[in-house]
Amino acid sequence: MKNILTILILLFTLNACNQGPTAKNDLGYINEDIPITERMEGIPIPPPPSGEMIQSTVTESMEVKIKDDVKDQNSNEIQKKIIKDGRIGIEVLDLEVTKTKIDTLVKTNGGFYANDRFDDSKYESTFSLKIRIPSSKFENFISELESYKGTVKYKEINARDVTSEFIDLETRLSNKRKYLNRYGELLKKANTVKDILLIENEVRQLEEEIESTVGRLKYLNDLVGYSTLDLVLTKKKDFKYDPKVQDSFIERLKQSFSNGWNSFVDFILLIFRLWPFWLILPVLIYFIRKYRRKIKK
Repeated sequence: MKNILTILILLFTLNACNQGPTAKNDLGYINEDIPITERMEGIPIPPPPSGEMIQSTVTESMEVKIKDDVKDQNSNEIQKKIIKDGRIGIEVLDLEVTKTKIDTLVKTNGGFYANDRFDDSKYESTFSLKIRIPSSKFENFISELESYKGTVKYKEINARDVTSEFIDLETRLSNKRKYLNRYGELLKKANTVKDILLIENEVRQLEEEIESTVGRLKYLNDLVGYSTLDLVLTKKKDFKYDPKVQDSFIERLKQSFSNGWNSFVDFILLIFRLWPFWLILPVLIYFIRKYRRKIKK
């Protein structure tokens, strides 16, 4: 009986020694589902923000906003983000005067030229202008522009609502910054080089995503803040007969002799350029005559 009890005690001791350190949950039980790379000496790494998590956050935030609007009708609405742009073609009678007026109008409204090009041909003169105007003054600018003397050849104004894209980008940016702060706290607690490198890699990826999101928001803000108008000013020119001035008869006769001599020289040079064919020609004539003699016999 003592021998059996001793054997059981030894087996229990060996089994306890074979169980290494394992991850435990908050209740003290072993959780083998946690990856080794995320244990980090007892410091779990938060997972990077996934597309589904961010989309879920966006949906939740929108639901909260809708509920708040239902509860309080006097609450502030979401500020709309509208991108306005367009293109207009105007035919004018005095191109320079009209261009001067538009320069003054652009400056008065706080705008600027993104591109200014002038083209002149036999039939018309054209100013191609890309104008950036504050969105709040875009409609008034177009109205004043159409009041000038001229004929509007074409007009197209577009407006795009990018409010949802703004909300999505701002929510993603907020979530990424929160994760970045959490990684910063974990980096202070990391004890091994492996853990530090693992966290720094996640931080680097998050910083790149944050920079990309911030750049996209700045680009959209610029498009929303300043509208773009492609303006083409055209002035038709009166038809003028402009015959080509011809040289005198003596001058043209000299040119004819010169051209004839050049053609003759080119012909002589061509003959000399074909000298290999002149060497082959006698041989071909000899064989042709010999062949004809055989046929006659």
